[in-house]
Amino acid sequence: MKLYVIGGKAKSGKNTFGKFLREELKEYGYKPCVMHLTTPLYSYAENYFEWNEHSDEKPREFLQKMGVEIIKEKLGKKTFLLDRLSEDIEILSEFFDTFIIVDARLKKEFDYLKSKYKDVVSIRLTRENYQNTLSETEKAHITENDLDDFEEFDYDITSSGIVELKEMAKAIVNEEEGE
Repeated sequence: MKLYVIGGKAKSGKNTFGKFLREELKEYGYKPCVMHLTTPLYSYAENYFEWNEHSDEKPREFLQKMGVEIIKEKLGKKTFLLDRLSEDIEILSEFFDTFIIVDARLKKEFDYLKSKYKDVVSIRLTRENYQNTLSETEKAHITENDLDDFEEFDYDITSSGIVELKEMAKAIVNEEEGE
């Protein structure tokens, strides 16, 4: 079983890149699954706080507060999201052989996954010349800047658009899975 773990700032193309990776992996005969570390947080937002997943806005402030300030810091559940993800991988490995995690935001997330699984490909995405619309508080949050000085990526990709992301997904899968 292999994991591709994608990190980067808001709107850097992580979900789009994950979809491209999935399609390329299928071409090599793999059964890939795209996953989100933050699935439990989105579930809380939707089920208990009336957030609509079809809205254009992500509940970023809620996700940051719930994931870091409440779950990790106040409740001391430092690996809650990673443990949940690992349980899902264990269950879903009956159906899939490759997992693509598209929303890693912290060094500890990469470190945890690399220590738990033997075959992990780490990827950082940066969107060239993009000014996101996050508030100053959201931009200053650890989930937006923890990876800034992290250098232990297998691939560090800066892209200017979708075409480039697709080409990079193909190149990475070819390098990782090609003969």
